[in-house]
Formats: sequence, structure tokens, C-alpha cells
Amino acid sequence: MNLPRRDFLALAGALGPARADILSPRNSWIPPRQFLDSLPALMALVALPGLTMAVIEDGALVFTHATGVASTATGEPVREDSSFEAASLSKPVFAYVVMRLAEERLIDLDAPLVLYRRPDYLGDSPELELITARDVLRHSTGLPNWRNKPGEKLAPSFKPGTRFGYSGEAYFWLQLVVEKLTGKGLDDVARSRLFNPAGMHQTTFAWDADQERRSVYGHTGPGDNEGKIPFQLNRELGRILLPIAEKSGKPLSAWTYEDVLKAIPDARTPPATKDWPKDAATASIDYFKLPMNMIPNAAGSLRTTAAEYARFLALMLEGGTRQPWQISEAARKAMLTTQLPVAGGTIFARGLGWALDHHIPGRPIFGHGGNNADVFRTFAIADARARRAIVVFTNGGGGNEIFPRVVRAATGLDVLDMVM
Repeated sequence: MNLPRRDFLALAGALGPARADILSPRNSWIPPRQFLDSLPALMALVALPGLTMAVIEDGALVFTHATGVASTATGEPVREDSSFEAASLSKPVFAYVVMRLAEERLIDLDAPLVLYRRPDYLGDSPELELITARDVLRHSTGLPNWRNKPGEKLAPSFKPGTRFGYSGEAYFWLQLVVEKLTGKGLDDVARSRLFNPAGMHQTTFAWDADQERRSVYGHTGPGDNEGKIPFQLNRELGRILLPIAEKSGKPLSAWTYEDVLKAIPDARTPPATKDWPKDAATASIDYFKLPMNMIPNAAGSLRTTAAEYARFLALMLEGGTRQPWQISEAARKAMLTTQLPVAGGTIFARGLGWALDHHIPGRPIFGHGGNNADVFRTFAIADARARRAIVVFTNGGGGNEIFPRVVRAATGLDVLDMVM
């Protein structure tokens, strides 16, 4: 349906002002039943097919909820074990893994990345030599979010370390560094340091047969062609690369950047691209060397369930018994400590991998949002001291209008400014 302007404005008004504030703090972050019952009607207003959420209380998973459909084409329902593209919620997960590697002394957060690995797509700016892993994790590299042209050489737009500038490219560079230092692919590194010990067995930066069965489809948001299923690049890339990986004898989860580059010529041959949009099917091979078109990708290719992501959030909360495989308490605190003030917005600061909002006295709130191609919208927020967290995954562009409503109903907080 086309959303009438008056209805859209009414919904926007219901969602509240675009700032973080205390509305009515709740003792439990499990959304009220009355709100959950009204959620399908709210989702219909913005053509959002499906949604899933999970809640942590006192450091433990206590609630999950799924509603809507995984695909408007099939009508298959969203289940609590449905896999979603986490989009930029990938970044805090990768940041956690990097902190673990730092404690293993495999990487120095304050050493220039060029000392470890200098990709050939970097330019000749001397300021590139100033960029560190800490700059990457707090988004102070000065690099763009993503390149659009394969031949473009990257250079900082400001002196690294001096201010905030969101960058997926920087995270991908750090991924290449991690692959070189460990001799393993991103997914293998994450699996050994986090996914397996944390019980996140359905979580991956790559693609496999299990993801094919459980992954939902992304859908367009309000407007023309709303609720439609557009081309799903990450899914299609996974489908093409998986048989190549099986033939090679090396699982896709073990692939490095070099493995992906070697596979591109085979991946670009018919019939692999016959059903692709013309602009993608006819694109040059170099187009698929762009990090934004790569899987695995530390900045945005994570696929997981709401429950498993919630278990990850629990690792960032205060208190509890820390296991040997977890990052230390000092590293956890560092991730949630101001590393870079952010001017011009109500997000107070950036931590390492997280957005921080400390303007609420006594409440160390942290969170992150995600958006893949405007068809997957995701959000997570936590109160470290209260040991509470909630994560919301949606499979449509309309999710951007819904997750703030879910968070407000659950937490009593309005957090529209913590999208990135």
C-alpha cells in the first residue's frame, strides 16, 4: 500500500523527537504484551514484513519474540531462529574479536596499520600512516564509508584521530590486517574467539547451507514498490561462492580476502549471473573487488539470530563471572569508555565498536544500528550497569520507523540518534 502522508506523520509523531531522553524508565525491558499485540499493525503502516527481538535481563537471555513473514513471496513466517543480516551490528562483534587479539598480543591497537598490511587500494597520503586499529574501532580514520569506484585510491579526509567519520572501509582494512596476523579468514577467527565459546553456533560472517535454509529476505520500505523483494546481493554472492568453496575443499567460513579474489572469475561466469540485475551482471570483475561487495566482511556481512546477538550483548555488561575465553574486564570497560567525543549530535561519544550515550546520569548506555541496502534495518541497545539489553532485527526498510518504537516501549528510552 502507499502510506498516506497524514498516517506517516502521525506515526512519526508517535515515535517522538529525534533525541535520546528518559521518557519513563522501566524495571523490565521485556516489551508490554499490549505493545506486542499492536506491533503487527504498526509494521503494516510502514510495509515491514517481519521482525524479531531478544531481551537480556540481569545478564541472561529471558525473552525472544518473532512476528511477520520471512518472505512476502512465500509467506513463510519469521521464527525465533530465523537468520537476519545484522548489517552494521557486525562492527561491534568484530571490535570484540579485535580486543581479544590485542590481549593475545597479536595486534597493538595504537600501532599504525600500515606496519601490518597496506592494501594496494590505498593512496599515497602520509596521513594513512597515522591510522591505527583504535582509530578504526572508534571511527576516526578519516576514510570514507565505502568506495564506489574500483580504481579509487583511499585517503583520509581529515587528520586521523582528530574527529568522528563513519567508515566501513576502515573496518575492512582492519579485517585484512587480522587475516594476515592470524593466517586465517575472518569467520574462522571470530568462530574461535567468540562464536563457538559463546554458543553462537548459527552466527557467521560467511554463508553456508544452514543460512540458505534460515535466512530471511530483505524488503523495500514505504513508497513506490513498498514491501517488494529486491535483488539480495549478499545472499546471491554466498550462493555463488559456496559451491566454488566446496569444490576447492576449503569452507567459505575459512576464506580470506585472497580466496575471494581468486574465485571472482569463476563466480562471474554464466549461469551464476543470469538472473542478476543488468547493471550487476554486466559489471566488471573489479566491481566485485570493492569491499562493500565482499563476503566475509567485518563491517556488514554478519548473519545471526536475535537471541544469539543478545548473548553477545550480555558479554558487554557489568558484573557476572568472566570466562577465560572472554575479553578482560579492562578491555570490556575500554570498549564502553569515551575514546572520541562526537560533536554536533546528541550521541555523546564513540567507544571501541560502540556508540555511547552518557548524558543520562548513572546510566552507561551503549548501542549501535545497522542498515544493509535499505532492506535490513537492525538496532541494539544496552544499559551496562543495569545488565539489560535488547536487540531488534527487521527485514525491511520500514524497520527504521519501527525499531525506535520497540525500544521506547521496552526501555522507556528514546534513542533515535544512536543509529550508527
